[in-house]
Amino acid sequence: MTKKPEFLAHLWQDIPASIVVALVALPLCLGIALASGAPLFSGIIAGIAGGIVVGFLSKSQLSVSGPAAGLTVIVLAAIESMPSYEAFLVAVCLGGVMQMLFSLTRSGVLAEFVPSSVITGMLAAIGLILILKQIPHAVGYDGNFEGSLSFNQEDGLNTLTALPYSIANSLTAGPLIIASISLVFLFWWDKARPKEGPIRFVPGPLVVVIFGVVMNELFKLVSPDLAIGATHLVQVPVSDGLADFAGQFATPDFSVIGMPLVWTTGLTLAIVASLESLLSVKAIDEIDPRRRTTDKNRELFAQGGGNLVSGLIGGLPLTSVIIRSSANVEAGAVTKTSTILHGFWLLLSVLLIPVVLNLIPLAALAAILLHIGYKLTRYELYRDRWKQGYHQFVPFVVTVGAILLTDLLIGIVIGLIVGFIFVVARNFRPAISVAHDGEDYLVSARRNLYFIHKYELQKKLSDIPEGSTVVINLNRAEFVDPDNFGIINAFARNAEFRDIDVSIRGQFGTKIDSLIEAPRKKVVYQ
Repeated sequence: MTKKPEFLAHLWQDIPASIVVALVALPLCLGIALASGAPLFSGIIAGIAGGIVVGFLSKSQLSVSGPAAGLTVIVLAAIESMPSYEAFLVAVCLGGVMQMLFSLTRSGVLAEFVPSSVITGMLAAIGLILILKQIPHAVGYDGNFEGSLSFNQEDGLNTLTALPYSIANSLTAGPLIIASISLVFLFWWDKARPKEGPIRFVPGPLVVVIFGVVMNELFKLVSPDLAIGATHLVQVPVSDGLADFAGQFATPDFSVIGMPLVWTTGLTLAIVASLESLLSVKAIDEIDPRRRTTDKNRELFAQGGGNLVSGLIGGLPLTSVIIRSSANVEAGAVTKTSTILHGFWLLLSVLLIPVVLNLIPLAALAAILLHIGYKLTRYELYRDRWKQGYHQFVPFVVTVGAILLTDLLIGIVIGLIVGFIFVVARNFRPAISVAHDGEDYLVSARRNLYFIHKYELQKKLSDIPEGSTVVINLNRAEFVDPDNFGIINAFARNAEFRDIDVSIRGQFGTKIDSLIEAPRKKVVYQ
């Protein structure tokens, strides 16, 4: 019997997941476009390109790409400083080409050097930010754009102060009722969802969205005071016809290709988008139930292709993004079919049913994101890092705090610095042990000996008294820095003059023999 292709075998899991991702992506695409000072539809274009183009090119099974909050500051400044939005699109295209070139230089390998404590800290921080920033939306306050991850907000508040302010000044019964019932349902659905039968494929977030729309329409009929206003609903641009819809796409103005600003903006976008994508993909690999590993160099090529296409048709720059990718994982996606389909759903929905989309309350979507946020920053994540010791817990907590109090990219950089400090500190732990019985000494390398272990090795050997018998055991070291061989060489040369007998054990064979030129009667190679 012929085995089904993987994308067909898991289609009934991927289709519902793709709908959930499209519902989550829609307001985020619009919100990021708004914050970037770009046409609203440009965010949708980037979401479509991120789903279809990156989905086809990438080898990541669960990552979802689209416009990213981490690029809003760069994009806003670039659009304001360029002659036109069409000129900015040239920079997006150039950034995409540069990312594809990055993939040829194997730059994706850099992601493998990021400590896992920083990656899990990023996930936990985004979970906290989702909770803190979605509660205001859940109670009816929309002073900050959907998808924002920055501490300081455009409304003059910040992530922490917006919470009490929204409750004190904007608490509205309609959004609160919808968000509360939706959130309770999502947690209940996690436990009550059947394991068998077709109903198991029904995504809870889709039920929540339908409930939110129906509930708000009932409010309008039964209790208008509870009805949710247009500012708290999804706001997709509505086209008058196919020609009007096609008119929302734009093409780059390549006449500005000689402007230095276009090239510097393209390079900035390429570097920042690549960093964010690599970290996002690595984070999603961490929470993939099947623990698959994504080819990071191929991912850079896919992201570059997505940005090139997005720029050519009028879209914002895009990256792999944690929120949509996490929603994809939580919705039960198995293959990248979900990612690709979500791009098609975005395209079809804004083309065919924009009026229906504009009935969706942001409070219902806030409940979905609150549910995702809780799962990203669950208590077990903190407990497990604590059990692993301070060298894992401290970089983890610092990353969480730094992202929460600054923004995603700055927070990650701070987390990386702290993480690498702990990596270096761990390598400064004693690498040499000395044991002795009378005049018999055993000097052992506990692990590989690098340049930073020179002082320790020299100090241990210099403390051995005259007239001793010394065994230098390098069996546990798979690598010894040449400078450390030099120290052993010097000690062995000096052994005859201090009446010390030296035996050297190790798997380096002729390498040790050639480096250590001590008198044979005092040095034994084993």
